[in-house]
Amino acid sequence: MSDIYIPGVKSRYDTDKLIEDLMKVERIPKERAQKNVENLKTEKTTWQDIGRRMTSLRESARNLYSFQSPFTERIVKSADESVITGTAGRDAAEQERSFIVKQIATADRFLSNPLPENYTVAPGNYTLGVGKDSLSFTYRGGSLKDFAEALNKRGRDILRADVITVEPGTKSLLIESLKTGSGNRLTFKEDAEKLALNSGMVERIDSVSRTLAKDPLTIPAGSTKQFVISPALPNRSGLMLSYEIATNVKPDTSNQDPGPPSGPEIPIPGSITYGGITIENDPVAITLPPYTPPPQPKRVDTLDVIQLAFTDGTTKLLPPISDSNEYKSYQYKVTDISDGKTIASISVINKNTHRDIALQNLRIYDSEANEGLRPLHAVSTAGDAMLSMDGIQVTRSSNTIDDLIPSVTLTLKGSSDKPVKLNVEPDRQASKDAIIGLVANYNRLLADLNVLTRNDDKIIQELSYLTKDEQEELKKKLGTLQGDSTLNTVKSTLQRLATSSYPTSLERDMAMLAQIGVSTDVRKAGSSQGYDASRLRGYLEIDEKVLDQALQSKLPAVKELFGKDTDGDLIVDSGFAYALDSLIRPYVQTGGIIALKTSGLDSRISQEEKRIENLDKQLAAKEQSLKQQYGKMEGALNSMEKTSSSLDQFSKSSNQ
Repeated sequence: MSDIYIPGVKSRYDTDKLIEDLMKVERIPKERAQKNVENLKTEKTTWQDIGRRMTSLRESARNLYSFQSPFTERIVKSADESVITGTAGRDAAEQERSFIVKQIATADRFLSNPLPENYTVAPGNYTLGVGKDSLSFTYRGGSLKDFAEALNKRGRDILRADVITVEPGTKSLLIESLKTGSGNRLTFKEDAEKLALNSGMVERIDSVSRTLAKDPLTIPAGSTKQFVISPALPNRSGLMLSYEIATNVKPDTSNQDPGPPSGPEIPIPGSITYGGITIENDPVAITLPPYTPPPQPKRVDTLDVIQLAFTDGTTKLLPPISDSNEYKSYQYKVTDISDGKTIASISVINKNTHRDIALQNLRIYDSEANEGLRPLHAVSTAGDAMLSMDGIQVTRSSNTIDDLIPSVTLTLKGSSDKPVKLNVEPDRQASKDAIIGLVANYNRLLADLNVLTRNDDKIIQELSYLTKDEQEELKKKLGTLQGDSTLNTVKSTLQRLATSSYPTSLERDMAMLAQIGVSTDVRKAGSSQGYDASRLRGYLEIDEKVLDQALQSKLPAVKELFGKDTDGDLIVDSGFAYALDSLIRPYVQTGGIIALKTSGLDSRISQEEKRIENLDKQLAAKEQSLKQQYGKMEGALNSMEKTSSSLDQFSKSSNQ
């Protein structure tokens, strides 16, 4: 008997292939559902991307009209940053100041003599001080390096020590204060003093301090006060002359005419009476000279009032003081003002006719000496910063000064004999960067909206700033939300806002973005005629030259163009940035339009995934059923094949 042939069964028992072909048809609904899930997830991602673009644009817009707006930022520009720099807060007023930094604040830095490399520091109790702060510790003895490390561990930001090789084969100990100012002198106590003396870091000296006038003393106009220095002080480095002076300018009455004098009193002429008849004498006829006003006293107005007298008989005027009702401090190095001579006396010579001078704290002292010790190798000594601002003398203990100009912090870097201009002005670059950032986010959002709502490859080709990978990624999204009314509404509203006018203090002279160089230029580049279709899509362009000019000369109005309070309630209610924020807020806020869109897509995705799950169960059952049916069929075929084989054998045996 011939083999049994069943159509659809290849190689007799290839049931797996048959089942797979049947299951492909059964899986079509599932594959459609999976494709739908992919499309829904892509749409969700697209809406999330749009939400991020909108959020970026909204943040850029809010930055331009909120309290932290860059229009209120202030910067400090210095004509010489090696001398003085500064930072300014938002409340700082625009201003220009002139500074002369005579000296910056310094700290004590004392170096020892060159010492042998095996020099050891003796054990003991070491106490060092900086101003009101002090440091005490017990040292067990050891090398200079060990001592420096022990001191640094306990320095507490007030002291530091280093070991330096000044000469080959030697070591020198450097101890320095970390606090500047004349009030933060470096002091040595107990064994620290012994170490400083033995290492040649300091020496003992007699104090040369002289206080010539401590309490306030008034030198009236037209008078002089002399302060004799006895015995005379040696002219050596470190000596300082300091004093505090205030002035009291009297009202100027020199132009008031006192009028003519009353003149002599002439007695009344006598009379005679006889027989009841009285005869009076004629009045005395005296002709008085005409009144001539007295000559006005010459007005004397001078601020050169401090004079030094030297032992050789010569004199020298110190720089002029400044008028002030409050005491101002003045400080000079004696070596700078004495010309190598010995000062014998200091005089206040008040030649003014209408100005009294008050003096206090006049003294000469050794700035390098402290409690009878004088450094032998001072790298620097503690001193206050001395500077003048617009002619006003100022001293501070630190090189960081935050109490001289309101909301401005100054940092002194070096000294200079020449005035250095310092300008506090708006941070126009920050404002420009913020505007450029807003335009960039605006264009990127608009580009995404154009891609999603139009099925035109030219839109992507026009975005020349994109990489090839970014262009390919956008092509997948091209026209995917073409019929979505929400995105079309946002796109048209954005374009309308960019070309609308907004109220400012300059009215028509500053009412539109185009007036600061931000506009939609639809003309072809390099041509005065025709239009470029790619520029009709609403992208904004910036003319930086026009923008710079507007920020330089019309900054307040530019600020109002982006956000302005029009009704005086201290809340911004107008402007391009405000309008953008108002447009985008409903879309990106919690529970907003974007959130509702993605939430709806999540629900649909969840439904499709549940459907896929059910289809998987149905397909598994179907496949199992087919396998059982075809298994039975294979069993039947095998049985029939055996029967056929038996019949063939029986037939052959019968024929024999």
